[in-house]
Amino acid sequence: MNIAIVGTGYVGLVSGACFAEMGIDVTCVDIDQNKIDRLLRGDIPIYEPGLDDLVKRNVEAGRLHFTTDLTTCLDDVEVVFSAVGTPPDEDGSADLKYVLNVARTFGRNIKKYTILVTKSTVPVGTAQKVKAAILEELDKRGVDVEFEVASNPEFLKEGAAIKDFMSPDRVVVGVESERAKKVMTKLYRPFLTNNFRVYFMDIPSAEMTKYAANAMLATRISFMNDIANLCDLVGANVDMVRKGIGTDARIGSKFLYSGCGYGGSCFPKDVKALAHTGREHGYVMGVIEAVEAVNERQKSIVVEKLARQLGGDLKGKTIALWGLAFKPETDDMREAPALVIIKKLIEAGASVKVYDPVAMDECRRRIGDVVTYAKDMYEAIVDADALALVTEWKSFRVPSWPVMRKVMREPVIVDGRNIYDKDEVISEGFRYSAIGK
Repeated sequence: MNIAIVGTGYVGLVSGACFAEMGIDVTCVDIDQNKIDRLLRGDIPIYEPGLDDLVKRNVEAGRLHFTTDLTTCLDDVEVVFSAVGTPPDEDGSADLKYVLNVARTFGRNIKKYTILVTKSTVPVGTAQKVKAAILEELDKRGVDVEFEVASNPEFLKEGAAIKDFMSPDRVVVGVESERAKKVMTKLYRPFLTNNFRVYFMDIPSAEMTKYAANAMLATRISFMNDIANLCDLVGANVDMVRKGIGTDARIGSKFLYSGCGYGGSCFPKDVKALAHTGREHGYVMGVIEAVEAVNERQKSIVVEKLARQLGGDLKGKTIALWGLAFKPETDDMREAPALVIIKKLIEAGASVKVYDPVAMDECRRRIGDVVTYAKDMYEAIVDADALALVTEWKSFRVPSWPVMRKVMREPVIVDGRNIYDKDEVISEGFRYSAIGK
C-alpha cells in the first residue's frame, strides 16, 4: 500500500515513520526545501524520543521517502494525508490556508480515485471546504476524477508520540462511504490486529472529537489550577485534594496536576479555535472561554510567587529557570509558560539564566540572547537569587540540595510543577513555594 503525507512536523513525520514501520510505502512531502534536505541527510528537525532511529531504519529499508513535490507521487498513492499546520489567527480561529493549498494541489493533479485525509486539527466544516477546493480545481481541468475526503485526527502526545501511534487508545476516522471505510480499515488494521479500535463516524463528528478531547483535558488542568490557587489562599494542599477527588471512579486521576499552565501546539490553539467556532455560530462556550482565561493567568503565577519570596521587587535580581519546553521529552516551546515567565521577569528588571536538556537552541531561536544560557542545571543557579522550576524533566527531580545551597545567592525555590517535597526542601534550608501547597 502506498500513501503520501504532506507536512513533516510532529504529526506528519511521526505518522510517516510509523506507517512505514508497518510495511507501508510512505512519501513525506514538505514545501520547506531545507527541512527535506535535512531529512534526506538523516538529520531529524524535531526532538522526539526514538524518532531518529525509526526514520533511519525505514529510509534504509526503502519504505520512507522525502520530497518537496506532491505531484511526483500522486499517481502511485491510494491515500494522501494532510498534516500541515493550522496556526491560530488573531481572533483565535484556525488558519486553513495550508490545508486548502494541499486540497488545491490534490485537485489539480489527481488522475484516479484517491482519498485526501485531513490529519491536521481543523474546525468542523473544514472537510466541506476541502472538497469544494478540489472540485473547483477539477472543474478548471474539465475532468471528472473520483475522490473522497476523510478526517483522521491525531491524538499523539509529544514525548510519547511513537508509542501513541503504534499502540493507540483509539483511532477516529470520519468517512462518507463504505469504499473509504474499507481503505482506512486496511491502513490501520496492522496496528490493531488483536483489538480493532478504529471508530468510524461522520466527518463533522470526527472533526469535533479532536477539539472536544483536547478541550476536556485542558479543562481539567485549568480546573485544578483554579483549585490550587484557592488552596494557597485557604491553607489547603492541592496534592491531597487531587488524591481525594482522583480516586473517585467518576473523575479519575489523569490531568489533575496543578502547575504554571499548559502550552504546546495543541491545547492553546484548539481551545481558542473551539471557542471561536462557538462564537461563529452565535454560542458563547463559557466553560471553554474560562479554561483559556485561567491558563493565561496561570502562566504569570511563578513570577508573582518569585516577587513575594524576594520582597516584592525583582529589579536587579538574578532568576534561574530550570526548563524551557512546554513539557518534558520535547524541545517544543510553542505557547510554553517559560516564554511568558521570561518576558515578565525581564520587564520587572531581573536577569534570567536558563537551562533545559533539549530546548536551548529552540529558546535561542525564539528570543535570542535576552537570557543567559547555562551549560548545565547547576551553572544556571550560580549566584541566583531564586530558582524557578518550569518544566518537570526527570533530571531535575533529585537535585543536590547542598550544592544548590552553596552556589545560590539566596536559597529560594519556586516549584512551578509541584515536583518537590515541601518538607524536604525546607529542611535543606530553602524558602520554598509551590502551586497550591
